[in-house]
Amino acid sequence: MIIKILGSGCPNCKKLEANTKKALKELNLEATVEKVEDFEKIMEYGVMSTPALVVDEEVKFFGRVASPKDIAKYLQ
Repeated sequence: MIIKILGSGCPNCKKLEANTKKALKELNLEATVEKVEDFEKIMEYGVMSTPALVVDEEVKFFGRVASPKDIAKYLQ
């Protein structure tokens, strides 16, 4: 599983990354977590507001910081 956090590196983006890693740990899942900060690449996903969560090249949500519990629903 490849997970991408799309965003500029702002505090919300960092919080989403931390929550994603926490959800992975709680679910005992292995995944590669990448940060994408290049706005051209972010726009290729059709994301208009960040942060965003992409799992295996599918945008799961954008424009908010989800809790680890909410993120876990997208990872199972």
